[in-house]
Amino acid sequence: MLRKNPSMNAILDQIREVVIQIATPYSTGTGFYLKEAGVVVTNNHIVHDNREAVVQGEKLPRQLSRVVYADPKFDLAFLEVSGTEGLPALDIFGAGALHEGETVVSIGHPFGLQFSVTQGVISSTNREVEGVRYIQHDAALNPGNSGGPLINTKGQVIGVNTLSMEQSDNIGFSLPAVYLQQALSEFQAAAPGVKVRCESCSNVVAEQQVPDGKYCPHCGARVYLPSHAEMYEPVGIAERIEELLRAIGQEVPLSRRGPNNWEIQEGSARIAITYHEDTGLIMGDAYLCTLPTEQIKPIYEFLLRQNFEIEGLSFSIKDQDIVLSLLIFDRYLNLDTGMKLFRHLFERADYYDNILVEQYGALWRAEDIA
Repeated sequence: MLRKNPSMNAILDQIREVVIQIATPYSTGTGFYLKEAGVVVTNNHIVHDNREAVVQGEKLPRQLSRVVYADPKFDLAFLEVSGTEGLPALDIFGAGALHEGETVVSIGHPFGLQFSVTQGVISSTNREVEGVRYIQHDAALNPGNSGGPLINTKGQVIGVNTLSMEQSDNIGFSLPAVYLQQALSEFQAAAPGVKVRCESCSNVVAEQQVPDGKYCPHCGARVYLPSHAEMYEPVGIAERIEELLRAIGQEVPLSRRGPNNWEIQEGSARIAITYHEDTGLIMGDAYLCTLPTEQIKPIYEFLLRQNFEIEGLSFSIKDQDIVLSLLIFDRYLNLDTGMKLFRHLFERADYYDNILVEQYGALWRAEDIA
């Protein structure tokens, strides 16, 4: 648990503005905006095989962001973004040495979850994995936190959260900031355009130096430029779900949240759509608002009455969130019925959240009012 003090609270309030949510059709993760470089930093494994990713921050509008640098050696990637006016600058740790026992804070902001902060201490400043030195610490790295910053008590970025050890108790690894500074310097010095670090010779090369799109001009090894990644094309039920979302006016590329997951914002309601291939079940969960601490009984009575009256939808409570859900089996999904069902869910979600808050005292979800 993070033990906060007034100065750390101020640091975290500022940093949360530049911690960025990242999603592709294959994965989700975290990144952070560096004002001086004008890019969002994240892990390469989060955006690998993608030309672009969906990004969103507390003060950064949701957008498709182009991947402009891929670094498989250091597991780094840079994304270009717009609408960054007013975002604060992050200080990258430079001079001096890190020490075992030093307090560190890991920060993440995966899609669907609130700003996540965990505290720990450095257990090793020089843990080598496949020729790369990492900071080992016990600040928990949860799923979706990869790519977020590791900071010290001064609010300086000392590393990029990269690895967590399976079947271990809070053992995490972060790439030291010195590697990030090296990558930024080489990225900025290289020729214009999308760039990649060659895993074989470690040179940073731009797409204009790789006319065939395949081989490093320095050593001839295979390189994988983000700009040459294949465009994502859904298949099967995922294709059908995206077809119906598009038909009802949703921006499908902005809604993708990893394999068989989509997220739609309808009014003040957040709607998560998930397809479970093993069971054939398609779930649409609209997160409306949260339960208050008092006078809960009238809300439960209202939800029970609505579950009896409303057709095709049902209310439930998940971790204090009031959720309106739609369930469909894939064999019954076609464009006509799917459009009607999802339109019904979207309309009812935007209708019920106002009733629950204004008439029954429910609370707006924290991320909806951030």
